[in-house]
Amino acid sequence: MTDPTAFDNAPFIPEGASYPDRWAEAARDYRSVETALGRARLNEPYGAHPSEKYDLFFPATAQPKGTVIFIHGGFWRAFTRSDWSHLAAGATARGWAVAMPSYPLCPEVSVAQITVSMAKAVNAIALKTKGNIAITGHSAGGHLALRMLDPALNLGAARARITRCLPISPLTDLRPLREVPLNDTLQLTETEAKSESPAFQPAPLTPVHTVVGAAERPSFIAQAHALQWPGAEVTELPDLHHFNVIDFLLDPEHSLTKWLTDEGAEPPNRPNPSA
Repeated sequence: MTDPTAFDNAPFIPEGASYPDRWAEAARDYRSVETALGRARLNEPYGAHPSEKYDLFFPATAQPKGTVIFIHGGFWRAFTRSDWSHLAAGATARGWAVAMPSYPLCPEVSVAQITVSMAKAVNAIALKTKGNIAITGHSAGGHLALRMLDPALNLGAARARITRCLPISPLTDLRPLREVPLNDTLQLTETEAKSESPAFQPAPLTPVHTVVGAAERPSFIAQAHALQWPGAEVTELPDLHHFNVIDFLLDPEHSLTKWLTDEGAEPPNRPNPSA
């Protein structure tokens, strides 16, 4: 049996409960500045559900080099795009636009339905942008980023534009989630848990680099390594936990931000020396 606390994060992180408010404040400040500068297009619809909207942030340059799509986490049951706006800073500083979609949440919809919503979002964003598309996401958002590489999804012309995928602390095998209290909300069946697991979908041609904090819960480190696609690397970032592992997205000079935006070589794999 899976430890019922295996996927809990906040109780195991110093001041863990304070992070959501800190994220929301930073996101609000970033959105305010970018809107004042005319570099934000907010609340763009991609579907009929009230949560099927995305925000689009532009670089200072006239024509973006491409578009990064960031998919937020929250175990498919929490948060919205407006909690993460500030994470666009690194990629926009490198001349890329950044799109941040929201999606309907569990238990109103299933994880499989959220995957379909994200496919709609990617298609809608592709229609409004030019150039390459790079997809990233955190936790459940990392899962959804990887699901966008499934050839069975209807991505149309957007698929050929996806050049890189950078899942951050992703959930890649959903079967253990059926054994923890979280599933009271997710309501994953045995069939859905497997069909929605990136670990069981065909390996893509798109380059994939998975990132996880070396100080994360063992379950998340195991989830990162469960993705056994040929050529897909895993980087364990030293000393980082589930809530600060995303901070590199703020830094335009970080090797992972450069890789995501089609610049620089593959980041070096840095395994946890204590593993």
